[in-house]
Amino acid sequence: MKYVIASDIHGSAYYCRLFKERCKEEHAQKVLLLGDLLYHGARNALPPEYSTLECANILNSMKEDLLCVKGNCDSEVDGLVLDFPVEAECILLPAEGRTLFLTHGHKMPAALKRGDVLVCGHFHVPAFEERESYTYVNCGSVSIPKEESPHSYLVLEDGMLTWKDVSTGKLFRTASLK
Repeated sequence: MKYVIASDIHGSAYYCRLFKERCKEEHAQKVLLLGDLLYHGARNALPPEYSTLECANILNSMKEDLLCVKGNCDSEVDGLVLDFPVEAECILLPAEGRTLFLTHGHKMPAALKRGDVLVCGHFHVPAFEERESYTYVNCGSVSIPKEESPHSYLVLEDGMLTWKDVSTGKLFRTASLK
């Protein structure tokens, strides 16, 4: 199965439109959004074309393909403009004999075991790190990347992780879960 994984759109209609285009190109079975969909948060500058309602409309047009978790900038009132749920703290996904914990990243899941994979956003920096008892993966940020990283999303297919640039769709990093 092929998944597109992304986080931290932060209300940028510009990058949300680009992300939707990339999702169409990827032909993924599901799009997993890891929070911070509409609001930019107090510590972030306004992203390009900041429009929470336009961003909500773009995401609503993708609702059949979306599974989402709640980020630290998401709130209950988002449910008034979003046609899909954004209340889950975590999505569990089996892949390559491992369990992927997909969450925003501002809260650490307590149940990680040896071999598990933590997949998150929140820090806005793409990453793949083998840690003491689990693997840490960060998909980066669609609209407000940090540490000079690209505007990014992640593709998971057949145990391969592929980080791509939202602006161009070009691959910039790969890693294997096998």
